[in-house]
Amino acid sequence: MKLRFRSRFRSNARTALGLVVCAILAGTLSGRSPSGQPGSGLLVFTQLPRQTEAEKLGAFADGMLPQPYGERATIVIWQPGAKPRPLVKGFHSSCDPQLSFDGGKVLFAGKKTASDAWDIFEVGVDGTGLRQVTKNMGNCRNPIYQGTLFTLDSKEPWYQVSFVSDLAQELNEYGPFPAVDLYSCKLDGTELRRLTFNPSSDLSPWILPDGRMVYAAWQLSTADRGRMGRVALHAVNIDGTDNNIFAGDEGLRVKHMPCVTANRLVVFVESDRLPWDGAGRLSYVTLRRNLHSHHAITTEKDGLFLSPSPLPDGQILVSRRDSDKQKTHGIYRLDPESGRMELLYDDPKYHDIQAKAVTPRAVPDGRSTVVLESEPTAKIYCLDFHISDLAADKWIKPPSNLKLRVLEGLPRKARAGSEPSALSSSITKRFLGEINVDPDGSFNIQVPANIPIQLQLVDSHGMALRASHWIWAKNKEHRGCIGCHEDNELTPPNKFVSALSRNSTPLLLPEEHRRSVDFRRDVMPIVARKCATAACHSSPTAAVKLNASLEPAGGKGMEQQFNRSYLSLMASAGGAPGAGEAFKYVHPGKARTSPLIWHLFGRNTSQAWDASYKSAYPVKPMPPSGEAALTDMERRTFVEWIDLGALWDGFQKSAGGSR
Repeated sequence: MKLRFRSRFRSNARTALGLVVCAILAGTLSGRSPSGQPGSGLLVFTQLPRQTEAEKLGAFADGMLPQPYGERATIVIWQPGAKPRPLVKGFHSSCDPQLSFDGGKVLFAGKKTASDAWDIFEVGVDGTGLRQVTKNMGNCRNPIYQGTLFTLDSKEPWYQVSFVSDLAQELNEYGPFPAVDLYSCKLDGTELRRLTFNPSSDLSPWILPDGRMVYAAWQLSTADRGRMGRVALHAVNIDGTDNNIFAGDEGLRVKHMPCVTANRLVVFVESDRLPWDGAGRLSYVTLRRNLHSHHAITTEKDGLFLSPSPLPDGQILVSRRDSDKQKTHGIYRLDPESGRMELLYDDPKYHDIQAKAVTPRAVPDGRSTVVLESEPTAKIYCLDFHISDLAADKWIKPPSNLKLRVLEGLPRKARAGSEPSALSSSITKRFLGEINVDPDGSFNIQVPANIPIQLQLVDSHGMALRASHWIWAKNKEHRGCIGCHEDNELTPPNKFVSALSRNSTPLLLPEEHRRSVDFRRDVMPIVARKCATAACHSSPTAAVKLNASLEPAGGKGMEQQFNRSYLSLMASAGGAPGAGEAFKYVHPGKARTSPLIWHLFGRNTSQAWDASYKSAYPVKPMPPSGEAALTDMERRTFVEWIDLGALWDGFQKSAGGSR
C-alpha cells in the first residue's frame, strides 16, 4: 500500500492486529547496511497500551514540553510475518530503544517495578546479555550511543552513552516539574558527567555523523512576547562543550525527536503546541545548512507523527496516528523527500512507537576533549557585539559606550512544597558582574564553570538592550561567539580584537556576594517611600493602587505571600500595549518594553527592534510635578528588578545567607 499524503487515510488500513506488508518488508525494509550487507528485516519498537496514564495527561499537557510516558510499555522485537515478542522479561516498563552501531545490541530505559526509578540497560537483540548501565542516577531516559571520546594522555579512545536525567532535581524554568538534563557515562556506568546546564529540560538526543549530539531544549525566546518560549534543536560536543543553536527560528515553535538520515537530512517532529505524546508534523533541515534549510514534510491534514528513525536507504521509520484522540499509533515507512509512505505494522490495542531497524549503521567521528574536571572556571569571549541578526538600521552602531552584565541562573530545587506559583519563578538571577565592553565591541571574561549564565548588553541606565539565551561553559572550556545573536552560518571578520590581547576579566564572585534584585527587599521600600502616597497611588482615583504597608495580600496558597502593590504592578495584560505580553505594566526580563519603566523615565524606552518601539501608549511621567522624584539609583533598581525577572522574592539563599 503506497500513498501520497492526503486529507484522509482509509480506515481499513488500521483494522487488523499486526497488519503487515510482508512482500515489501522482505525486500525493502532491510535495505543495505553501511557495510554493504543486507539488513535483517527486524524491527525493535515500543508498545504502549491504550488508555494508560499518559493519555490521561492530555488535559494537563503544557503544550511546549512533551509529557513523560512509558509506564507499562514493552519493547518488542518483530520479524516480518511473525508476531512481536518482548525483547526483555521481568520489567514493569521498558521503552526508548536505541541500536548499537553494529546493530547487535539495544540500549533502553526500563524499570523492574512500578516504584523504581527509570534506569538505562543494554541487551543483545537476541535478548541475551542483559546488563544495567545506570544506577542511582535519577530517572534516566532516551539513551543513545556516542562515538569515541579521547584525551591527549589517554591510552585509547573509549565509548560512552548519553541520556537525559532529572538527577539534579531542579525545577523547570518553564513549568512546575523537574527539569531533565543531558548526562553521559561509560558503558559500565562509571565516569558520570553532566553535559548541559539549561534551567529547563533538554530532551531526545541523537548522535550526528561528526560526533556531536543534536537535542531539543526549551528556552525563553529573546524575541518572544509572553512566557511560552520555544523548543529549539541544539548541538553540543559529547563532552558538553560548544553548545549552539542547530535549528530554531524557522518553522513551528517546538522542535524535538531529531534523527539523521542516510541522505544527511535531520528529520524531526515539530508543532506550535504539543499533545500528550509530543506528536506533530514532520520537517527536516539539511546537515549542510541546518540553520536555513527548513522544509515541512507533512501537513496537519496528514495526521500526527512521532519518533522518526533512519533506514539505510535514506527513508525513515515513523509512528503516525490520526488527529482523532481515539486512534493509536502505527509504524510507517516514509520517504522524507518525496512524501511517499506505507503502513508496516499497527496493533490497535497499542501505540506502536519508537521503531528502529535492526541493521548496522556508520560509526560517528570520534571527538577529543579539553574539559578538565578539576578546573572550576571557564572563559567566554565575543569578537564584536555590533555584528547582529538585525537589520543594519535597527542595531547599535559603533562607537558605543555599553556594558556587559553577566548573570547566574539559580534554579529552585524540586522538592515537596517548592512549586512556584503563577507570579513567582523557578529560577533566580544573580549578578556575577558588570564590565565595560571594548570600543571594538569585544569582551573576554572568566566565569564559574557548569552554571547557567545569561549575558545582557546594558546602557547607561542599566537597562538591558538585548540578552542571550541561557548558556554555560564546561571546566577549562574557552567558549566564543561572533556577535549579538549573529547568524552562525556566516564567516566572522578576519581581525584580532582588543579584548583578546589581554587576560580574561575574572567574574568569580563568591556565592555569598552574588546579589539578586527582588520586589520584597529592594523595590517595595521605594514604593512605600515615594509611590504609595496620597498624591500618587494611594488616592481613590489612582488607576493602579499601591500601599505603603508591607502586610501580605489575602488569598490562598502562595498568593498570601505577595504584597498588594506587587499584585497591582503584575496585573495581567488584557488589552495592554504590546498585546501578547503576560503582564500589563511589567514585562519580566525586558525593562525597556515595560510601561512601568516608560512612566518612570517619562518616555518610551523600547528600541527600534522591539514591537512596541512606536507604541501610541500614553506615557505620563511619574512621579508628578511637585512630588519627590526618584533618584537615578532608585530608577535603576526598578530596571534591574525587571531585567532580572521581576521576582517577588529572590528565594534562593547562598551558603553565606545573602542573595
